[in-house]
Amino acid sequence: MHLVVGLGNPGKTYEHTRHNVGFMVVDRLAGANSITVKGKRFFSLWGRGDIADHKVILAKPQAFMNRSGQGVHALMAYFKVDVKELLVIHDDLDVDFGRIKIVHGGGDGGHRGVQAIHQTLGEDRYARVKVGIGRPRFAEAVEDYVLSPWYEDQGGHLGEIVDTAAAAVTAILARGLEGAMAEFNSKHVP
Repeated sequence: MHLVVGLGNPGKTYEHTRHNVGFMVVDRLAGANSITVKGKRFFSLWGRGDIADHKVILAKPQAFMNRSGQGVHALMAYFKVDVKELLVIHDDLDVDFGRIKIVHGGGDGGHRGVQAIHQTLGEDRYARVKVGIGRPRFAEAVEDYVLSPWYEDQGGHLGEIVDTAAAAVTAILARGLEGAMAEFNSKHVP
């Protein structure tokens, strides 16, 4: 069983913001694989199904970003998911807009959701799909930037970026991390 977690903040206020791209990718995976993500337990919205012939749980933690670890830990404990079967999808400031970067382990890069998961689990040995959002262009504070909607010229590419990130998750499940890294880490969408 694999646990695929998209990071974001709950509520309509944050729905179309950069910080919620993890939620967007989980929604895309759910739609493409006929998985209903409506269970409300474990501090998350979640659902079970199959992707690439693997049993998966798709989840969107519903405690704000800096408490994402609660939901991840609760789901892992209940479903007995090993850390090597955890895959987290999140936005990343240090990855150019339109790029997807797959990593295994490593630092949190200042991302509060990843920090919360690292702290709650006490380790970082899990896979992540980083969705590049780039850096602010107009001297916005980083906190404002990640919680804001996409720039006008970015919005038209968002669907393709979310599709690419969902395809990266599917590739990880189908072919493993190394194969997916080789395919997706050099791609640039727009």
